[in-house]
Amino acid sequence: MEQKAFKRPFVHLFYIFFLSHLVLCQLDYRFYDSTCPSLTRIVRYGVWSAIANDTRMAASLVRLQFHDCFVNVIKLFSGCDASILLDDIDSTFVGEKTARSNQNSLRGYEVIDKIKANVEKACPSTVSCTDILILAAREAANIAGASYWMVPLGRRDGRTANKTAANELPSPFESLDNIIAKFNAKGLDTKDVVVLSGMLSFNAIIINLLIILLFNFGGSGKPDPDLEASLLKGLQTVCPDQVDSDTTLVPLDSVTTNRFDNSYYRNLVNSSGLLQSDHVLSTDNRTASMVLSYSRYPYLFLKDFGASMVKMANIGVLTGQDGEIRKNCKVVN
Repeated sequence: MEQKAFKRPFVHLFYIFFLSHLVLCQLDYRFYDSTCPSLTRIVRYGVWSAIANDTRMAASLVRLQFHDCFVNVIKLFSGCDASILLDDIDSTFVGEKTARSNQNSLRGYEVIDKIKANVEKACPSTVSCTDILILAAREAANIAGASYWMVPLGRRDGRTANKTAANELPSPFESLDNIIAKFNAKGLDTKDVVVLSGMLSFNAIIINLLIILLFNFGGSGKPDPDLEASLLKGLQTVCPDQVDSDTTLVPLDSVTTNRFDNSYYRNLVNSSGLLQSDHVLSTDNRTASMVLSYSRYPYLFLKDFGASMVKMANIGVLTGQDGEIRKNCKVVN
């Protein structure tokens, strides 16, 4: 019995490794070169227009990829499948938009829908919503200051969604052990945990969650003891102690709010991290040296961020005859 229990994690990780390499063989950097040559231009213009109208949209589009790719509908399969874009349909279909991790938090669905409509005009029934989402996240990060990375294409869209699994996304209030375990289950490693946490450089937190950190951490009736004193005082001024359902977003980086850079790591080194997981990253032996390196070398972080985004974009990908090419990202065909 013990021998079987020991083998299971190894078999599971080997299967993920095998599938990831199988997926890479089916994806292609030039997948749409002949069938939809204008794809990148259409996506970039759509993202640029959205960010020009709302600078916060850059962070929102990058987060959409994370929230889509980390949800598995069927064990080991279906991660990056655009299930996050599917709407609820009465009582016949339940999507992921209203999951606890997504509701009043995720934005940008309409941006992807608009880009998809324009892509359909140019290349009908050719490009998946999944690939559009992956490209949009890349373009958004690049416009905000991240390095440009190449991403292989050829993903197909899922026909199902899983609201329950969407509620199990890694949370900044979890222990580092739990977060690393969830990343490992997707074929990602500890370095990816540190790198992808850098998304918080231009992300935001809902006020009613922030109030817990500032006034009632862990039900103690006191602030999070790890918050730096001047940071705590400033945030308590912005967010008064009141229990409500305020879903206003507060930037996690007040200096370069809409700029994608290494400020997240510089803040951690300066003890100005806001979330529970922030403090652990900067002190845990498994991650502290990486945090320090990224705080000192911004180009190293930007390079590694692109690599981790590509790894994440390959989680549970549907290719070949699996899934479908949706005509409308909100509903299955």
